Amino acid sequence: MSCTYLQCIEESCGRRQDPAADLHSCAFCGGLLDVKYDFGPVEPLNLRQTWRQRRLSDDPIDRSGVWRFRELVPFVDPGARIITLSEGFTPLVGTPRAGEWAGPVNLTVKHQGANLTGSFKDIGMTACITRAVARGARWVACASTGNTSSSMAAYAARAGIKALLFVPLNQISAPKLAQALDFGALVVEVGNNFDAAFRLLLEVAPELGLYLVNSINPFRIEGQKTIVPEMLEQRGWRSPDYIAVPGGNLGNSSAIGKGLHELKDLGLIEKIPRLVIVQAAGASPFWETLRTGANELLAIEDPHTEASAIRIGHPANWKKAKRALEWAGGFCESVTDEEISKAKEVLAHDGVACEPASATTLAGVRKLVQAGKIEKGADIVCVLTGHQLKDTEYILRHRAGEKARGQRIQVEPELNSLRRELQRALGGR
Repeated sequence: MSCTYLQCIEESCGRRQDPAADLHSCAFCGGLLDVKYDFGPVEPLNLRQTWRQRRLSDDPIDRSGVWRFRELVPFVDPGARIITLSEGFTPLVGTPRAGEWAGPVNLTVKHQGANLTGSFKDIGMTACITRAVARGARWVACASTGNTSSSMAAYAARAGIKALLFVPLNQISAPKLAQALDFGALVVEVGNNFDAAFRLLLEVAPELGLYLVNSINPFRIEGQKTIVPEMLEQRGWRSPDYIAVPGGNLGNSSAIGKGLHELKDLGLIEKIPRLVIVQAAGASPFWETLRTGANELLAIEDPHTEASAIRIGHPANWKKAKRALEWAGGFCESVTDEEISKAKEVLAHDGVACEPASATTLAGVRKLVQAGKIEKGADIVCVLTGHQLKDTEYILRHRAGEKARGQRIQVEPELNSLRRELQRALGGR
Protein backbone atom coordinates (compact mmCIF):
# COMPACT_ATOMS: atom_id res chain seq x y z
CA MET A 1 0.00 0.00 0.00
CA SER A 2 2.01 2.85 -1.33
CA CYS A 3 0.04 6.05 -1.36
CA THR A 4 -2.90 7.86 0.26
CA TYR A 5 -4.60 10.81 -1.39
CA LEU A 6 -7.87 12.72 -1.48
CA GLN A 7 -9.97 12.81 -4.63
CA CYS A 8 -13.06 14.78 -5.55
CA ILE A 9 -16.02 12.50 -6.32
CA GLU A 10 -17.49 14.83 -8.97
CA GLU A 11 -17.04 13.35 -12.46
CA SER A 12 -16.55 16.82 -13.92
CA CYS A 13 -13.63 17.43 -11.54
CA GLY A 14 -12.10 14.31 -9.99
CA ARG A 15 -8.92 16.10 -8.99
CA ARG A 16 -6.47 14.57 -6.55
CA GLN A 17 -5.63 16.64 -3.50
CA ASP A 18 -3.06 16.57 -0.74
CA PRO A 19 -4.21 14.47 2.23
CA ALA A 20 -2.07 16.67 4.49
CA ALA A 21 -4.58 19.48 3.95
CA ASP A 22 -7.54 19.38 6.33
CA LEU A 23 -10.15 19.50 3.58
CA HIS A 24 -13.79 18.47 3.86
CA SER A 25 -14.66 19.47 0.31
CA CYS A 26 -12.85 19.82 -2.97
CA ALA A 27 -10.60 22.89 -3.11
CA PHE A 28 -11.51 23.36 -6.79
CA CYS A 29 -15.25 22.68 -7.13
CA GLY A 30 -16.58 22.21 -3.59
CA GLY A 31 -17.55 18.57 -4.14
CA LEU A 32 -17.27 15.78 -1.58
CA LEU A 33 -13.91 14.04 -1.16
CA ASP A 34 -12.87 10.39 -0.95
CA VAL A 35 -9.83 9.05 0.82
CA LYS A 36 -8.18 6.91 -1.86
CA TYR A 37 -5.26 4.51 -1.83
CA ASP A 38 -2.89 3.06 -4.36
CA PHE A 39 -3.11 -0.45 -2.91
CA GLY A 40 -0.14 -2.67 -3.59
CA PRO A 41 -0.45 -6.36 -4.49
CA VAL A 42 -2.93 -8.16 -2.24
CA GLU A 43 -3.27 -11.89 -1.61
CA PRO A 44 -6.86 -12.26 -0.36
CA LEU A 45 -6.35 -15.54 1.53
CA ASN A 46 -3.29 -14.24 3.35
CA LEU A 47 -5.03 -11.00 4.26
CA ARG A 48 -8.06 -12.84 5.63
CA GLN A 49 -5.76 -15.06 7.69
CA THR A 50 -3.88 -12.05 9.07
CA TRP A 51 -7.14 -10.41 10.18
CA ARG A 52 -8.32 -13.64 11.79
CA GLN A 53 -5.06 -14.17 13.69
CA ARG A 54 -5.27 -10.65 15.12
CA ARG A 55 -8.46 -11.66 16.92
CA LEU A 56 -6.22 -13.71 19.25
CA SER A 57 -3.90 -10.77 19.95
CA ASP A 58 -3.82 -8.77 23.20
CA ASP A 59 -2.57 -5.65 21.42
CA PRO A 60 -5.20 -2.87 21.90
CA ILE A 61 -4.96 -2.04 18.20
CA ASP A 62 -5.84 -5.60 17.25
CA ARG A 63 -8.74 -5.55 19.72
CA SER A 64 -10.35 -2.83 17.62
CA GLY A 65 -12.79 -3.89 14.94
CA VAL A 66 -11.46 -1.00 12.84
CA TRP A 67 -7.70 -1.17 13.24
CA ARG A 68 -7.65 -4.97 12.99
CA PHE A 69 -8.38 -4.26 9.31
CA ARG A 70 -5.71 -1.56 9.09
CA GLU A 71 -4.55 -2.67 5.64
CA LEU A 72 -7.84 -1.14 4.43
CA VAL A 73 -7.26 2.17 6.26
CA PRO A 74 -3.55 2.86 5.72
CA PHE A 75 -3.78 6.65 6.07
CA VAL A 76 -2.18 6.51 9.53
CA ASP A 77 1.61 6.92 9.63
CA PRO A 78 3.57 4.07 11.23
CA GLY A 79 3.99 4.70 14.95
CA ALA A 80 1.15 7.25 15.09
CA ARG A 81 -1.03 7.35 18.19
CA ILE A 82 -4.26 5.41 17.65
CA ILE A 83 -7.30 6.60 19.61
CA THR A 84 -9.35 3.49 20.26
CA LEU A 85 -11.98 2.22 22.69
CA SER A 86 -12.05 -1.33 21.29
CA GLU A 87 -14.82 -0.36 18.90
CA GLY A 88 -16.32 -2.84 16.48
CA PHE A 89 -16.55 -6.58 17.18
CA THR A 90 -20.32 -6.13 17.16
CA PRO A 91 -22.62 -9.18 16.95
CA LEU A 92 -24.31 -10.64 13.91
CA VAL A 93 -27.53 -12.15 15.24
CA GLY A 94 -30.15 -14.31 13.58
CA THR A 95 -33.72 -13.03 13.94
CA PRO A 96 -36.10 -15.79 12.75
CA ARG A 97 -39.35 -14.17 13.96
CA ALA A 98 -38.46 -10.86 12.34
CA GLY A 99 -37.44 -12.67 9.17
CA GLU A 100 -40.76 -14.49 9.01
CA TRP A 101 -42.66 -11.24 9.57
CA ALA A 102 -40.69 -9.41 6.90
CA GLY A 103 -40.93 -11.96 4.14
CA PRO A 104 -40.31 -14.65 4.96
CA VAL A 105 -36.62 -13.94 4.43
CA ASN A 106 -33.39 -15.24 5.95
CA LEU A 107 -32.67 -12.28 8.21
CA THR A 108 -29.72 -11.46 10.44
CA VAL A 109 -28.94 -8.14 12.11
CA LYS A 110 -25.53 -6.53 12.52
CA HIS A 111 -26.03 -4.65 15.79
CA GLN A 112 -23.78 -1.61 15.96
CA GLY A 113 -25.50 -0.57 19.17
CA ALA A 114 -23.02 -2.89 20.91
CA ASN A 115 -20.23 -0.33 20.44
CA LEU A 116 -19.01 1.32 23.63
CA THR A 117 -21.09 4.52 23.30
CA GLY A 118 -24.04 2.58 21.88
CA SER A 119 -23.93 3.39 18.17
CA PHE A 120 -22.16 2.79 14.86
CA LYS A 121 -20.54 6.22 15.10
CA ASP A 122 -17.69 4.77 17.19
CA ILE A 123 -16.12 2.90 14.27
CA GLY A 124 -15.92 6.14 12.31
CA MET A 125 -14.91 8.27 15.25
CA THR A 126 -11.82 6.22 16.10
CA ALA A 127 -10.50 6.98 12.62
CA CYS A 128 -11.55 10.62 12.66
CA ILE A 129 -10.17 11.45 16.12
CA THR A 130 -6.95 9.56 15.35
CA ARG A 131 -6.62 11.80 12.30
CA ALA A 132 -7.42 14.92 14.39
CA VAL A 133 -4.71 14.08 16.92
CA ALA A 134 -2.19 13.48 14.13
CA ARG A 135 -3.04 16.92 12.74
CA GLY A 136 -2.50 18.56 16.13
CA ALA A 137 -6.16 19.52 16.66
CA ARG A 138 -7.05 21.07 20.03
CA TRP A 139 -10.82 21.21 19.46
CA VAL A 140 -13.04 18.77 17.58
CA ALA A 141 -16.60 19.70 16.67
CA CYS A 142 -19.77 18.31 15.16
CA ALA A 143 -23.44 18.99 14.67
CA SER A 144 -25.54 16.06 15.74
CA THR A 145 -28.92 14.50 16.37
CA GLY A 146 -27.24 12.70 19.26
CA ASN A 147 -25.15 9.66 18.37
CA THR A 148 -22.30 11.55 16.71
CA SER A 149 -22.09 13.93 19.66
CA SER A 150 -21.81 11.23 22.31
CA SER A 151 -19.27 9.29 20.28
CA MET A 152 -17.17 12.36 19.49
CA ALA A 153 -17.20 13.40 23.14
CA ALA A 154 -16.02 9.97 24.28
CA TYR A 155 -13.16 9.74 21.78
CA ALA A 156 -12.11 13.34 22.40
CA ALA A 157 -11.97 12.59 26.11
CA ARG A 158 -9.88 9.51 25.35
CA ALA A 159 -7.51 11.60 23.24
CA GLY A 160 -7.29 14.41 25.80
CA ILE A 161 -8.67 17.10 23.49
CA LYS A 162 -11.77 19.28 23.76
CA ALA A 163 -15.15 18.62 22.16
CA LEU A 164 -17.71 21.16 20.95
CA LEU A 165 -21.08 20.02 19.67
CA PHE A 166 -24.05 21.78 18.13
CA VAL A 167 -27.41 20.12 18.72
CA PRO A 168 -30.94 21.26 17.79
CA LEU A 169 -32.73 22.78 20.76
CA ASN A 170 -35.04 20.28 22.49
CA GLN A 171 -34.67 17.85 19.57
CA ILE A 172 -32.07 15.46 21.02
CA SER A 173 -32.96 12.53 23.27
CA ALA A 174 -32.02 12.93 26.93
CA PRO A 175 -29.78 9.81 27.05
CA LYS A 176 -27.69 11.02 24.10
CA LEU A 177 -27.34 14.52 25.55
CA ALA A 178 -26.45 13.03 28.94
CA GLN A 179 -23.68 10.96 27.35
CA ALA A 180 -22.07 13.98 25.71
CA LEU A 181 -22.25 16.02 28.90
CA ASP A 182 -20.84 13.15 30.95
CA PHE A 183 -17.80 12.98 28.67
CA GLY A 184 -17.21 16.69 29.23
CA ALA A 185 -18.26 18.18 25.89
CA LEU A 186 -19.29 21.81 25.48
CA VAL A 187 -22.85 21.74 24.13
CA VAL A 188 -24.43 24.49 22.03
CA GLU A 189 -28.19 24.06 21.67
CA VAL A 190 -29.26 25.99 18.59
CA GLY A 191 -31.92 25.90 15.88
CA ASN A 192 -34.84 23.51 15.60
CA ASN A 193 -33.24 20.76 13.53
CA PHE A 194 -29.90 19.18 12.62
CA ASP A 195 -29.57 21.04 9.33
CA ALA A 196 -29.78 24.47 10.98
CA ALA A 197 -27.18 23.50 13.59
CA PHE A 198 -24.88 22.08 10.92
CA ARG A 199 -25.07 25.20 8.75
CA LEU A 200 -24.04 27.39 11.67
CA LEU A 201 -21.20 25.07 12.63
CA LEU A 202 -19.82 25.16 9.07
CA GLU A 203 -19.77 28.95 9.21
CA VAL A 204 -17.92 29.32 12.51
CA ALA A 205 -15.56 26.33 12.29
CA PRO A 206 -12.88 28.04 10.13
CA GLU A 207 -12.92 31.14 12.36
CA LEU A 208 -12.34 29.09 15.52
CA GLY A 209 -9.94 26.52 14.08
CA LEU A 210 -12.28 23.61 14.80
CA TYR A 211 -11.59 20.15 13.40
CA LEU A 212 -14.92 18.89 12.02
CA VAL A 213 -15.83 15.23 12.56
CA ASN A 214 -19.20 15.08 10.81
CA SER A 215 -19.42 12.54 7.99
CA ILE A 216 -18.37 15.14 5.40
CA ASN A 217 -14.94 14.43 6.86
CA PRO A 218 -13.78 11.65 4.52
CA PHE A 219 -11.56 10.05 7.18
CA ARG A 220 -14.59 9.20 9.28
CA ILE A 221 -16.03 7.24 6.37
CA GLU A 222 -12.82 5.19 6.36
CA GLY A 223 -13.52 3.89 9.84
CA GLN A 224 -17.19 3.24 9.13
CA LYS A 225 -16.45 1.15 6.05
CA THR A 226 -14.79 -1.52 8.22
CA ILE A 227 -18.22 -2.83 9.19
CA VAL A 228 -18.09 -4.58 5.81
CA PRO A 229 -15.06 -6.87 6.30
CA GLU A 230 -16.15 -7.58 9.87
CA MET A 231 -19.65 -8.56 8.75
CA LEU A 232 -18.41 -10.70 5.89
CA GLU A 233 -15.80 -12.41 8.06
CA GLN A 234 -18.60 -13.32 10.48
CA ARG A 235 -20.42 -14.88 7.52
CA GLY A 236 -17.41 -16.90 6.36
CA TRP A 237 -16.90 -14.39 3.53
CA ARG A 238 -20.23 -15.28 1.93
CA SER A 239 -21.90 -12.12 0.66
CA PRO A 240 -25.60 -11.74 1.54
CA ASP A 241 -28.11 -10.87 -1.16
CA TYR A 242 -28.90 -7.53 0.48
CA ILE A 243 -27.56 -5.20 3.16
CA ALA A 244 -30.16 -2.78 4.55
CA VAL A 245 -29.14 0.39 6.39
CA PRO A 246 -31.00 3.42 7.80
CA GLY A 247 -30.62 6.65 5.85
CA GLY A 248 -30.07 9.94 7.69
CA ASN A 249 -27.07 12.03 6.71
CA LEU A 250 -26.13 9.04 4.49
CA GLY A 251 -22.55 8.73 5.67
CA ASN A 252 -23.03 5.14 6.83
CA SER A 253 -24.55 3.93 3.57
CA SER A 254 -21.77 5.76 1.69
CA ALA A 255 -19.17 4.02 3.85
CA ILE A 256 -20.70 0.58 3.35
CA GLY A 257 -20.82 1.16 -0.41
CA LYS A 258 -17.15 2.20 -0.43
CA GLY A 259 -16.15 -0.78 1.68
CA LEU A 260 -17.93 -3.23 -0.62
CA HIS A 261 -16.44 -1.62 -3.71
CA GLU A 262 -12.89 -1.82 -2.35
CA LEU A 263 -13.24 -5.43 -1.19
CA LYS A 264 -14.47 -6.41 -4.63
CA ASP A 265 -11.59 -4.57 -6.33
CA LEU A 266 -9.09 -6.29 -4.02
CA GLY A 267 -10.53 -9.73 -4.77
CA LEU A 268 -11.73 -10.32 -1.21
CA ILE A 269 -15.34 -10.89 -2.29
CA GLU A 270 -16.81 -12.13 -5.55
CA LYS A 271 -20.27 -10.60 -5.27
CA ILE A 272 -21.34 -7.15 -4.08
CA PRO A 273 -24.61 -7.41 -2.15
CA ARG A 274 -27.40 -5.08 -3.17
CA LEU A 275 -27.57 -2.08 -0.84
CA VAL A 276 -30.93 -0.96 0.55
CA ILE A 277 -31.19 2.50 2.15
CA VAL A 278 -34.33 3.15 4.20
CA GLN A 279 -35.49 6.60 5.29
CA ALA A 280 -38.32 7.76 7.55
CA ALA A 281 -41.26 9.18 5.60
CA GLY A 282 -41.10 12.62 7.23
CA ALA A 283 -37.39 12.91 6.58
CA SER A 284 -36.83 11.23 3.24
CA PRO A 285 -35.22 13.73 0.85
CA PHE A 286 -32.95 11.09 -0.69
CA TRP A 287 -35.85 8.72 -1.40
CA GLU A 288 -37.87 11.56 -2.89
CA THR A 289 -34.94 12.66 -5.06
CA LEU A 290 -34.46 9.15 -6.45
CA ARG A 291 -38.20 8.57 -6.86
CA THR A 292 -38.65 11.68 -8.98
CA GLY A 293 -35.39 11.36 -10.89
CA ALA A 294 -34.30 14.83 -9.82
CA ASN A 295 -30.72 15.83 -10.60
CA GLU A 296 -30.32 17.76 -7.36
CA LEU A 297 -31.33 16.85 -3.83
CA LEU A 298 -34.94 17.68 -2.95
CA ALA A 299 -34.15 18.90 0.55
CA ILE A 300 -36.77 19.04 3.31
CA GLU A 301 -36.64 22.23 5.35
CA ASP A 302 -38.61 20.92 8.33
CA PRO A 303 -38.03 17.15 8.62
CA HIS A 304 -40.19 15.27 11.09
CA THR A 305 -40.09 11.72 12.39
CA GLU A 306 -39.98 10.06 15.79
CA ALA A 307 -36.79 8.33 14.60
CA SER A 308 -34.73 11.32 15.74
CA ALA A 309 -31.35 9.87 14.73
CA ILE A 310 -32.31 10.20 11.04
CA ARG A 311 -34.36 13.39 11.29
CA ILE A 312 -32.27 15.16 8.64
CA GLY A 313 -33.63 17.13 5.71
CA HIS A 314 -30.43 17.95 3.83
CA PRO A 315 -28.10 14.92 3.95
CA ALA A 316 -24.57 16.02 3.14
CA ASN A 317 -23.51 12.67 1.68
CA TRP A 318 -26.38 12.12 -0.74
CA LYS A 319 -24.12 12.02 -3.80
CA LYS A 320 -21.88 9.39 -2.21
CA ALA A 321 -24.95 7.37 -1.22
CA LYS A 322 -26.31 7.59 -4.76
CA ARG A 323 -22.97 6.36 -6.06
CA ALA A 324 -23.07 3.47 -3.55
CA LEU A 325 -26.48 2.41 -4.86
CA GLU A 326 -25.15 2.50 -8.41
CA TRP A 327 -22.15 0.36 -7.44
CA ALA A 328 -24.32 -2.17 -5.62
CA GLY A 329 -27.38 -2.15 -7.87
CA GLY A 330 -29.43 -1.15 -4.85
CA PHE A 331 -32.41 1.03 -4.08
CA CYS A 332 -34.00 3.31 -1.50
CA GLU A 333 -37.29 3.04 0.39
CA SER A 334 -39.29 5.20 2.78
CA VAL A 335 -41.34 3.97 5.76
CA THR A 336 -43.77 5.66 8.13
CA ASP A 337 -43.30 6.12 11.86
CA GLU A 338 -46.03 3.53 12.39
CA GLU A 339 -44.14 1.00 10.28
CA ILE A 340 -40.95 1.77 12.19
CA SER A 341 -42.70 1.27 15.53
CA LYS A 342 -44.09 -2.10 14.48
CA ALA A 343 -40.71 -3.27 13.17
CA LYS A 344 -39.05 -2.24 16.43
CA GLU A 345 -41.65 -4.26 18.33
CA VAL A 346 -41.09 -7.31 16.11
CA LEU A 347 -37.32 -7.18 16.64
CA ALA A 348 -37.91 -7.09 20.39
CA HIS A 349 -39.82 -10.38 20.08
CA ASP A 350 -36.52 -11.89 18.93
CA GLY A 351 -34.79 -10.43 21.98
CA VAL A 352 -33.11 -7.78 19.82
CA ALA A 353 -33.72 -4.15 20.69
CA CYS A 354 -32.60 -0.94 19.01
CA GLU A 355 -33.31 2.75 18.78
CA PRO A 356 -36.18 3.69 16.42
CA ALA A 357 -33.98 4.76 13.48
CA SER A 358 -32.45 1.27 13.33
CA ALA A 359 -35.83 -0.39 12.91
CA THR A 360 -36.34 1.39 9.60
CA THR A 361 -34.26 -1.36 8.00
CA LEU A 362 -36.65 -4.15 8.96
CA ALA A 363 -39.68 -2.03 8.07
CA GLY A 364 -38.13 -1.26 4.70
CA VAL A 365 -37.33 -4.90 3.96
CA ARG A 366 -40.91 -5.94 4.70
CA LYS A 367 -42.27 -3.20 2.45
CA LEU A 368 -39.94 -4.14 -0.40
CA VAL A 369 -40.78 -7.85 -0.13
CA GLN A 370 -44.48 -7.04 -0.25
CA ALA A 371 -43.86 -4.89 -3.34
CA GLY A 372 -41.97 -7.74 -5.04
CA LYS A 373 -38.69 -5.80 -5.16
CA ILE A 374 -36.98 -8.20 -2.75
CA GLU A 375 -37.60 -11.90 -3.33
CA LYS A 376 -38.96 -14.11 -0.57
CA GLY A 377 -36.27 -16.25 1.02
CA ALA A 378 -33.55 -13.67 0.30
CA ASP A 379 -30.43 -13.62 2.50
CA ILE A 380 -30.48 -10.19 4.16
CA VAL A 381 -28.39 -8.37 6.76
CA CYS A 382 -30.08 -5.42 8.44
CA VAL A 383 -27.70 -2.94 10.06
CA LEU A 384 -28.99 -1.71 13.41
CA THR A 385 -27.19 1.51 14.14
CA GLY A 386 -28.06 2.34 17.75
CA HIS A 387 -28.79 0.83 21.17
CA GLN A 388 -32.34 0.69 22.52
CA LEU A 389 -31.43 2.89 25.52
CA LYS A 390 -30.45 5.73 23.18
CA ASP A 391 -34.10 6.83 23.15
CA THR A 392 -35.89 5.64 26.27
CA GLU A 393 -38.54 8.36 25.97
CA TYR A 394 -39.70 6.71 22.74
CA ILE A 395 -40.11 3.32 24.44
CA LEU A 396 -42.03 4.75 27.40
CA ARG A 397 -44.21 6.85 25.11
CA HIS A 398 -45.12 3.82 23.00
CA ARG A 399 -45.60 1.60 26.05
CA ALA A 400 -47.97 3.95 27.82
CA GLY A 401 -51.76 3.99 28.18
CA GLU A 402 -53.79 1.22 26.59
CA LYS A 403 -50.80 -0.45 24.98
CA ALA A 404 -49.15 -0.94 28.37
CA ARG A 405 -52.24 -2.53 29.93
CA GLY A 406 -51.25 -5.83 31.47
CA GLN A 407 -47.56 -4.98 31.19
CA ARG A 408 -47.29 -2.39 33.98
CA ILE A 409 -48.99 -3.01 37.32
CA GLN A 410 -49.29 -0.59 40.21
CA VAL A 411 -50.14 -2.24 43.51
CA GLU A 412 -50.32 -1.40 47.19
CA PRO A 413 -47.37 -2.74 49.23
CA GLU A 414 -49.51 -5.45 50.83
CA LEU A 415 -49.33 -9.19 50.16
CA ASN A 416 -53.01 -9.90 49.47
CA SER A 417 -53.27 -6.98 47.07
CA LEU A 418 -50.15 -8.23 45.31
CA ARG A 419 -51.61 -11.77 45.02
CA ARG A 420 -54.88 -10.47 43.54
CA GLU A 421 -53.16 -8.33 40.94
CA LEU A 422 -50.72 -11.08 39.93
CA GLN A 423 -53.50 -13.67 39.67
CA ARG A 424 -55.44 -11.29 37.45
CA ALA A 425 -52.40 -10.50 35.33
CA LEU A 426 -51.07 -14.05 35.05
CA GLY A 427 -54.38 -15.82 34.78
CA GLY A 428 -54.61 -15.25 31.04
CA ARG A 429 -51.00 -16.17 30.31
